[in-house]
Amino acid sequence: MNSYSFAVCGFGRIGKRHARISSDYDYSSLTAVIDVNTDRRSESSDLYADTPVFDHIEAFIEHDQNKTDVVTIATPNGLHAEIAVKCLNAGYHVVIEKPMALSKADCEKVIFASEEANKQVFVVKQNRYSPTSKWLKEIVDSGTIGDIYQVQVNCFWNRNDRYYTADSWHGNLELDGGTLFTQFSHFVDIMYWVFGDIEDIHSVFEDFNHDKLTDFEDSGIVQFKFKKGGMGSLNFSTSCWNQNLESSITLIGSKGSCKVGGQYMNEVVYCHIEGYEMPELEETNPPNDYGPYKGSAANHHYVFENVVSVLNGKSEITANAHEGMKVVDIIERMYKFRVL
Repeated sequence: MNSYSFAVCGFGRIGKRHARISSDYDYSSLTAVIDVNTDRRSESSDLYADTPVFDHIEAFIEHDQNKTDVVTIATPNGLHAEIAVKCLNAGYHVVIEKPMALSKADCEKVIFASEEANKQVFVVKQNRYSPTSKWLKEIVDSGTIGDIYQVQVNCFWNRNDRYYTADSWHGNLELDGGTLFTQFSHFVDIMYWVFGDIEDIHSVFEDFNHDKLTDFEDSGIVQFKFKKGGMGSLNFSTSCWNQNLESSITLIGSKGSCKVGGQYMNEVVYCHIEGYEMPELEETNPPNDYGPYKGSAANHHYVFENVVSVLNGKSEITANAHEGMKVVDIIERMYKFRVL
């Protein structure tokens, strides 16, 4: 299998993970780090002494001259689309952290650039690799649980001043986009991946205790119908005191009910389906550990394995640009159809 080279744009917590995986994986290598922050560039030089460091994407593109195969984008959300388009136009494949962009229109610009350049776009949706998520999709796709009646998605986390620091882009509307984009788009993606698109959306948002920390809501209730049948709701908050409470999906179908839960949607907490015996699932990877708070499952290594496999012609993209755009479109509509 051919190896591929990666440049990492954005050397924050997620970008550091991209750099570590691309430098450690047998079929990939790290060729550059790009970050506007002087301290992070210095840290990159300390960790990867032989890897060139650049202060902006244009400098990397001019210097690299297409020696690198893939650019991974782990910058603030609001910059994803702009940087992706520049890299695609310059002839690179791109890996874009969630969300793909902050609007469907910007996602369309990325897709157009990828088609013009004939380059691949991979969107990071690492929760799709979790055994619980794959199990849930299997029992729905196979009809094991029957017709879908009702789906409830709950995402109750803690994000406070330990997260929304003064020097962070988190909480800034133009760079962050909002709670659904930054905290919970992975769970919107799982909902879309398993149950499909939604319609007839009604949303209520509140900002209970983040008014001095963010430009947007910290909690919400969204109700909708699935185009394939059944109704659903998304209930979310970042106002849980001190630590995350849960991320879960409860499903009621014509042949049974189940709940995938835990703090990070990492365990099957209930399964009662007609004529069905619950199999033993693989162990779920632990959540990403960011010190005072936790994130989604630590599955990024699967993303890089998928990139290399796809570029070698051995598999399909786990989450492609059109799927990334669809999740952005759903979140955009959740915000649009707000009940005042």
